Amino acid sequence: MNNKHFLLGLAFAGLVVTTQAQDSAKTATASTPGVVNGSAVVITASSAPLELARAAFLAQGGDKFRAVQNMILRGSVQLYPPNSVQSIPGSFSIVTAGEKLRMEIDARPAVVFKEIYDGQQSYSSMPGVEVPPLTKFGLSALSRYDQPGYKVSAIADRKKQRGFRIVDPAGYTTDFYIDAVNGRVMTFLLYYNGFTFGTDNSKFKEVDGVLVPFSFSQRFEMAQGAFFAEYSVKEVKLNQTLGEDSFVIPH
Repeated sequence: MNNKHFLLGLAFAGLVVTTQAQDSAKTATASTPGVVNGSAVVITASSAPLELARAAFLAQGGDKFRAVQNMILRGSVQLYPPNSVQSIPGSFSIVTAGEKLRMEIDARPAVVFKEIYDGQQSYSSMPGVEVPPLTKFGLSALSRYDQPGYKVSAIADRKKQRGFRIVDPAGYTTDFYIDAVNGRVMTFLLYYNGFTFGTDNSKFKEVDGVLVPFSFSQRFEMAQGAFFAEYSVKEVKLNQTLGEDSFVIPH
């Protein structure tokens, strides 16, 4: 098992699930995920890509989703090396605040890993693991879909899920697949440094008006094969007062 590349995939997957933008709101608030002013989000066969992105944004909680200042996720994780049905059990903790991140995975004795990004520089307990741009992909891109420089375009639907693509001003790309009924993001794919990262969401809960995945899996494709991780969230906290040392990089 190549722990370096495996953990790169895990860390990146964790980032894009939880990192939220803190920009000012520009669209209508959804008081309940998937509901606008008491009416369900409407997605039709003729919905344009921008309409699909808006439906997904509203399903996540609308302006409440966009206004999240920080998020803390804790729970358990099962790690799967390529071509293996035997998992490595562990626990995880992810703290995000804007562009800052702290992620820890404890799956002793196989894997113990810590990654920190303080908004300017990164630290990894495993040398050589690169931290991608934290606000460029996934749900963070979705929270900014209607802002200047972001482009929303069509991609092919798959099965019962509608698809659309968001490209940020720097060219970073995320493909989204949403539930055709309620607009929830079921899958998103992103591409970084020649690698493909995939996230599949299977269970959600609303926390303070924001839709949070409580059960999700990650796929990271590379030359050695596909790595998998299955996350089960046990605790979520939003907009907490974080300690000053939360994102301090060890010296």
